[in-house]
Amino acid sequence: MFDRDWTDGLPVVAPTEVRVERMLGGTSRDPSSVVALVPPDLVECTVEKVAVNAVMAGCRPEYLPVVLAALEAICTDEFNMHGVLATTMSVGPIFVVNGPIVGEIGMNHGVNALGHGNRANSTIGRAVQLVVRNVGGGAPGGVDRATLGHMGKQGFCFAEDEEGSPWTTLAEDRGFDRAQSTVTAFCGEGPRLIVDQQSRSADSLTRMLADGLLGVVSSRMVMGMDAMLVLSPEHMARYRDAGWDRARFIQELSAHLMVDTDTIVAGAGDIDDGLPTGLAGLTLSKFRPGGLLVVHAGGTAGLFSAIIGGWVNGPMGSDPVTKEIIR
Repeated sequence: MFDRDWTDGLPVVAPTEVRVERMLGGTSRDPSSVVALVPPDLVECTVEKVAVNAVMAGCRPEYLPVVLAALEAICTDEFNMHGVLATTMSVGPIFVVNGPIVGEIGMNHGVNALGHGNRANSTIGRAVQLVVRNVGGGAPGGVDRATLGHMGKQGFCFAEDEEGSPWTTLAEDRGFDRAQSTVTAFCGEGPRLIVDQQSRSADSLTRMLADGLLGVVSSRMVMGMDAMLVLSPEHMARYRDAGWDRARFIQELSAHLMVDTDTIVAGAGDIDDGLPTGLAGLTLSKFRPGGLLVVHAGGTAGLFSAIIGGWVNGPMGSDPVTKEIIR
């Protein structure tokens, strides 16, 4: 299968007829129904074809509805998977799962949530990427032109810790009910830690998080790229103790993410890169309204959170997309 260019370089499970039939038992959808036109070649992809790649990725049948919803999310004009593949930036689809299905299929939202070791987390994103490669033709070196890439492009999927959070969930923030199971697709780079082991107040920690977020992708870019902040339980405790809800946090954080454009125009500080000089004299937000997605996840020990930078947003780039998971 590797010699036939069907894999991502890691071992795969042979998709025998018996295994594919077993995988299809995880959904009520007709195997012949078309899920999406998969970029970059815009090939019709049926439920059965998704099941084949889910077997290869190592999924269990109960994961298939999540894989199907995730594929639907990235095969939208809003997400723009063709552009995500073609850009030379090191970005790829990142999936956040919310709702009852998280517990039902045993997804990890705790220790090492963004890493390895959980079968559902590890295989769901990989299955989607195999579909893009094997059905859509989006293989590295072809349409996929990432200069560097990152390991998350083999499959990056995790769940939000809803029970441990005093806030509304990411899915609720995006218009869904907590009783619904959803997957949110975000185009992002690899995560980087932001460390604050000293702040004991919500205000101090918020200033520290803002300081880290100002450097997302480039400290000289504003409004054009989104980001995801994965807030860990120990950091979340500062906001629980202070009685802040999600809206208060976003309001306070946004106030610290305003940028004096005089400091980031081309030539400022003897750095050639930057905004056009015609934008000097303004105060602009680092992120567009709604451009910062906030998720709660991680182990209960460790004063670390994570920032995941995004790609160009809007019609020329990629917008986050949330889909309900249908069994």
